[in-house]
Amino acid sequence: MSAPRPFSKLPELNTANVLLVENEMSLQKKLAEAILQENRDCTVNVRLARCLPLPVENEESRPRIDLLVFIVNLRSEQSLSAAESSVRHMEPGYCLGKACFLATEARCDLVPPERLSSLMRLAASCHCPLLFAEAQTAEGVKVAAQRLLRVLKVSAGLIPGTTGLYMSTLTRSIVPADRLADTPADWLSS
Repeated sequence: MSAPRPFSKLPELNTANVLLVENEMSLQKKLAEAILQENRDCTVNVRLARCLPLPVENEESRPRIDLLVFIVNLRSEQSLSAAESSVRHMEPGYCLGKACFLATEARCDLVPPERLSSLMRLAASCHCPLLFAEAQTAEGVKVAAQRLLRVLKVSAGLIPGTTGLYMSTLTRSIVPADRLADTPADWLSS
């Protein structure tokens, strides 16, 4: 098995590569199509994976991954645990502006607050941004694709004057990892 490395391959001119990692694969394909439809400026390649590490086959022909996106369905405990296990296989360099988490179903009443808190802790411990998406509607998927496309272009170095590290400092959680309690209501009230 192989873990993607952020600087193991040279970037391609005016090209960005994103790897969408989702265990359940319920949003991946819709999001990949929306990213390709929304893109107009450069060449974007979208890769899909259920988990990390990636298979060793075709490793030499695999392009450099500019952004890792961990998609977590908050209604599913298995989705969160798959993201946690995949993060263990991530190279440390991806924590610096080359990875993010995308949470879905955050507004659902059936989601335990502890699961959202766990995801927030995971994103804070990795120093990665945590984005939220409404995956039930086409408009929600389109907005999520637009957000990810902006993050991807910065991570790939296609936006002059900005780097993934700089953007990571602007979009990371403002709540320190040690302040995240078991429920979000605990830290919101303080």
